[in-house]
Amino acid sequence: MLRRITLAALAAASMGAALPALAQVPACQPRVPDSELVKPRTLTMSTNPTLPPLQSVDSGGQLRGMRIDLGNEIARRLCLTPEYVRIEFSAMVPGLAARRWDMINTGIFYTEERARMMQMIRYENNAVAISAARGNPLNIARQEDLAGRTVGVELGGFEERTLRAMSQAIQNGGGRPINIRTFDNFAVAFQALRAGQVEAVTSIDAVAAEYDQRGDFPRVLHGINATPAALAFRSRPLAQEVSKVLTEMMADGSLKALFDRYGVGIAEGGFAVAGPQ
Repeated sequence: MLRRITLAALAAASMGAALPALAQVPACQPRVPDSELVKPRTLTMSTNPTLPPLQSVDSGGQLRGMRIDLGNEIARRLCLTPEYVRIEFSAMVPGLAARRWDMINTGIFYTEERARMMQMIRYENNAVAISAARGNPLNIARQEDLAGRTVGVELGGFEERTLRAMSQAIQNGGGRPINIRTFDNFAVAFQALRAGQVEAVTSIDAVAAEYDQRGDFPRVLHGINATPAALAFRSRPLAQEVSKVLTEMMADGSLKALFDRYGVGIAEGGFAVAGPQ
């Protein structure tokens, strides 16, 4: 059963701790009609909180991270209440089509194929990275060093697609293919790396950098297949209003301040909506 995480529930889980200022919804007129929303006056967002520091759960059960802060601020400016559904990435696109949430807020990589299925706004620079076991015992320094190695990755995402293309390129060069193991989410993939069940993990740059800074797993390769990350929607009117919000945040400096706090780059070219008309 999907678990809906409302702000009230999060507050209760933290034993009465005050909610972040970004999560406060003013008494104002919603900028999006209820007909475009899964739930009246509510921005329902899917997230898989297994990607620190961008989206994760703290020791008190609170959702934290850059994308959570961004989702809360978008909802506030739209005069909607933010609500989160925690779900694995592989279920997010089907769930969006089935109207189980309004917005995919997980930094989904932008592709032309995806933009033909849903409304997308490119907003964040991102790329794929490789994390090795502590101490990098295999001395991984090039993509070719992954030949014949067992590498973990989250199922069904851009990272898996990139890893499979990498494996094919290694084969084309005469090397052994990568033994790719898929997992439901990145947290489980990194647990497998810690347990020695895989020899490396493919994730995104910001997540690999976080684990590296913690001293857990060195980020041995990064900047692979750089591609903008996006927010995704079923409703084009909702996407257009979110595009306006991002433009407003860019103009007042709050978007840059948020991204700088997490060391993430803003996608170039504005926040146009790409998707079926």
